[in-house]
Amino acid sequence: MDLTKDSFEIEDYKSKEEVIRQTVNQIIKDFAMFGMDVDFPPDMEMVYPHLFNQLEMHIAGLLSRNVQKLSALLYQIDIPEQQILTAWELHPEFTHSQVITELVIYRELKKVVFRNYYKNYKLKDEDGE
Repeated sequence: MDLTKDSFEIEDYKSKEEVIRQTVNQIIKDFAMFGMDVDFPPDMEMVYPHLFNQLEMHIAGLLSRNVQKLSALLYQIDIPEQQILTAWELHPEFTHSQVITELVIYRELKKVVFRNYYKNYKLKDEDGE
């Protein structure tokens, strides 16, 4: 499922184990801030489905019981409401919780990739390259 509509190419990073670990850790950290536990997937080959199921369960619960908490979580992760509404319109074949879950995973991966890029860029710049 790819619900994102920007020019950031995600495919190159999905198979990089260190980026995947950092992304999962970022998700664990962000969800923990809101009192939700996310377990690190036991099998790296099944990371995405395991993570998706955990996050979707949390998000579906928040959609039905605590939309304010969900809004705060999405604000923390940096997913604008308009992006969610647009994704819902473009993908009526998925539930609202599935769409939000996909956007969360994508955004967290994007944060990790950009953080690594700028960290490496800064290191190269300091080395005089």
